[in-house]
Amino acid sequence: MGPASTSAQTSAPAATNPVGKVAAASLIGTTIEFYDFYVYATAAVLVFPALFFPSGNETAATLASLATFAIAFIARPVGSILFGHFGDRVGRKTTLVAALLVMGVSTVLIGVLPTHASVGNLAPVLLCLLRFGQGFGLGGEWGGAALLATENAPANRRALYGMFPQLGAPFGFIIANTLFIVLATNMSDETFMSWGWRVPFLLSALLVVLGLWIRLSLSETPVFAKALAEHQQVRVPVAETFRRSGKTVVLGAFSVMLTYTLFYLTTTWSLSYGTGALSYERQDFLLMLCVAVVFMAIATPLSGVLSDRFGRRPVLATAMVGGAVVGLLTGPLLGSGETWKVMVWLCAGLFFMGLVFGPIGAYLPELFPTNVRYTGASLAFNSGSILGASLAPYTAVKLAAAHDVSWVGYYLAGTAVVSLIALALLRETRTASLG
Repeated sequence: MGPASTSAQTSAPAATNPVGKVAAASLIGTTIEFYDFYVYATAAVLVFPALFFPSGNETAATLASLATFAIAFIARPVGSILFGHFGDRVGRKTTLVAALLVMGVSTVLIGVLPTHASVGNLAPVLLCLLRFGQGFGLGGEWGGAALLATENAPANRRALYGMFPQLGAPFGFIIANTLFIVLATNMSDETFMSWGWRVPFLLSALLVVLGLWIRLSLSETPVFAKALAEHQQVRVPVAETFRRSGKTVVLGAFSVMLTYTLFYLTTTWSLSYGTGALSYERQDFLLMLCVAVVFMAIATPLSGVLSDRFGRRPVLATAMVGGAVVGLLTGPLLGSGETWKVMVWLCAGLFFMGLVFGPIGAYLPELFPTNVRYTGASLAFNSGSILGASLAPYTAVKLAAAHDVSWVGYYLAGTAVVSLIALALLRETRTASLG
């Protein structure tokens, strides 16, 4: 089966899952997955440097902690290959359930880890292993959730449906950071560092149970059910993906590079910079981020509506240009330290993050044929995480220390240009057939 046709799709297979159930299942899963990821990201800045990487040098400890943050992004393409294999051969539903379990168990176990003071260097080793597990699970989660949404969607509403898993990102972020704010506000620093930081990790178990309950009630997507009935599966999806769509995987990864860089600079790194160089209280800056991420939550569905009407590439290109502008304004706005200017930078950055993030849920799956769609879309999306996010907070810390915060903005703008070039080399998919 060749690449998806660019001819207009006049009809889609009849959906076997109600719209509300599709939205809930794709949204709840990614909300949980991103909640788990953000809990780690916040702890990597606030807690782990002292508890798992004590060195006597605050910057060195933060860098070591952020380096473990990168491990999950390296694990994500590995998860894409394994989960993509089963997602393209066995089914979307079963694979999604397995991915959610891997991510959830890894997160809960982080919540019971002994610290460096208890077991020495074994503590960071175990932390790295579980961080790998988080990334491995998320590597299979996103692609399945995106396909669950788009393969159940009417042909003219795929971007709108595809934004449901994307909307889980701001929801997960808000839940995770609100919980950290509540804990930090109601606990002393000593109590929070002693055991309070473990609570968000342990509570993820409740969210995972909810996600499993919703996903187990789903039927297989009609597009994949049709492919299964016609025996369209290939023996080794990853090999077939690179044989027929290797260039698309590479360009797709570079096209989403900005998505990751923009998000993790405006959240994880900015939290480190805001509570360090700018001297904001931890809970105050977390609250600022929670307000700013609302702009991402607004832009995500907006981008779905716009890209269904005007096409994926125009919306993505506009968002990438906006991301570059945010990068160039990093010094004057964030670097000023003035609260209103910092808020403008955070809100603008996360707005354009939502605008570039929303259409990807439909755009990447539409680039690949059904029999390798899970593998291809997942590999492109999660390989982009290595390019855009794995070293973004780490690189930003180094640039800000060696030069000034403006250089972090230049780095952000540079990734926007790279993503824009990759997008220009990919085709429009709004009228492509998924069947």
